[in-house]
Amino acid sequence: MLRPVDADIHLGGTMFAQETTTAETGQRRRKAPKVRAILAGGLVLGVGAAITLAAWNDSEFAQGTFTAGAFNLEGSTDGSTYGENPVATPATLGFTANPVNLAPGDVVTAPFAVRLDDATTSNATVTVSTQSSTGGLIGLTYSLTRSTAFGCGEAVTGTLITAGQALGTTPGSVTFALTQGAGTDPGAPVNLCFRITADDDLVQSQTGSTTWEFAAQSQ
Repeated sequence: MLRPVDADIHLGGTMFAQETTTAETGQRRRKAPKVRAILAGGLVLGVGAAITLAAWNDSEFAQGTFTAGAFNLEGSTDGSTYGENPVATPATLGFTANPVNLAPGDVVTAPFAVRLDDATTSNATVTVSTQSSTGGLIGLTYSLTRSTAFGCGEAVTGTLITAGQALGTTPGSVTFALTQGAGTDPGAPVNLCFRITADDDLVQSQTGSTTWEFAAQSQ
């Protein structure tokens, strides 16, 4: 004969009385381990799924290669042979008259040309200035013009320094453009002409010299 067993159950702070048979208690005890095993398996499955999703990743890469160009200015005193003329060994201008026996009213001229060599990969802006002067240059003025071809007898296409500029000085912002060559060819030359004039202020027996600089900057 089964006897009723009284059990107290607390729900929300309220006590209830419940009758439980011995057989019902045994069935609950046998079922409890199965419930715990199922819950434990569910927890393991949840952790494993989270790790698998976190393993996805991806990357992208980019690279650039950089090579510098070349740039070089060269000059000529005869319009055919071009070369380097550094400050230590400047080109000597070939004046049409003897500049060592000047008298008031004399005018002497000398052509000069500059261009970019065949390895240059950029256009340029050239600035003209006086690099240095020595000795006496009193009574001497000059001008600097551009021409269609090499030589001071060619048609003038532009004036860079107007006549009357004191020898040994250069106005500011005297510039002209040079273009780079195509393929293996050098750039087109700019033909220039210096005109030196002796006036009444020329001092007898004085000797002097002046050196111009043509400074090219790539564009």
